Amino acid sequence: MDSMEKPKYRKVLVVEDDAHIAEGITLNLSLQGYDTRIAPDGVAALQIWREWKPDLIVLDIMLPEIDGISVLRSIRLEDERIPILVLSARSSPDDKVECFHYGVDDYLQKPFDLNEFLSRVERLLTRFSWNQESNHIEQNLDQFEEGKFYQFGENKIDFEAAVAFCNKGKINLTEQEMKLLKLFIANKGKPLSRTKLLEIGWGYTKRTETRTVDNFIVRFRKYFEPDPKKPLYFKSLRAVGYIFDHQ
Repeated sequence: MDSMEKPKYRKVLVVEDDAHIAEGITLNLSLQGYDTRIAPDGVAALQIWREWKPDLIVLDIMLPEIDGISVLRSIRLEDERIPILVLSARSSPDDKVECFHYGVDDYLQKPFDLNEFLSRVERLLTRFSWNQESNHIEQNLDQFEEGKFYQFGENKIDFEAAVAFCNKGKINLTEQEMKLLKLFIANKGKPLSRTKLLEIGWGYTKRTETRTVDNFIVRFRKYFEPDPKKPLYFKSLRAVGYIFDHQ
C-alpha cells in the first residue's frame, strides 16, 4: 500500500450545518479513502454516532438543535477514546479551553488550510489505532481498572457491572441511570440545568419535557439519600436545576 493511501474502512463523521462546507470536507476526505457521513445538527450527530460508530468526528460548535459543546459532552460520557476534531469559526482562547476541557483532541479554526486539516485527521486516526492496540494488550492485566468504582457517603457505584450498593442493598442500574450519574459526578459541585441535563444526558432538544430529569432525581434520592426528603447529595437549585455535591 502506498504510504499516502488511507484505509477505506476508516469512518469519519462530519458534523457541520453549512452544507457547502460539509460537502467540501467530505469530498476531500473521500478522495483520501475515508468513508464519510454528514450530520447537519446536534441531534443527527448523536444519532449517527451511536448507530454508525465512526472512527473520528469532525465537529462544528455552532449547531442548530443541540450545540457542539453539548454533543461533545454527551459523547464523552460514553466514549472517552474516539478522536474528536473541532472545526470552528470561534477563535477566542476561552472557546478553545472549553473544548479541550470537555475532551476534544484537536482544534482547528475556520477558515483552514485543507492540507493541514487532512494531516490532522490522519494523525488523530493513527494515534487512535495505536491506542486501540495498546488497550487490547493491557486490558487483561488489571481486572479492576482505576475509575471503575465511585463512592460517596455509604453508597458505592460499580460502573463496570452497572450496579450500586446503598442503604437498600444492591441495585441494578439502567444504561440511562449510569449515564446521568456519570454526568453528575463529572460535574460535582457545579449547577446543572434541566435543559442541559437533557441535552447532554439524552441528546434531547430544548423543546423536550424537563419532567424526565425530575423523575430520575426522585429515583436517585430513593437509592442514595439517607432521607430522600432532605437530600445531601442530589440537591435542587431553585430556578436553576440540580447539583450533585459531597465532601
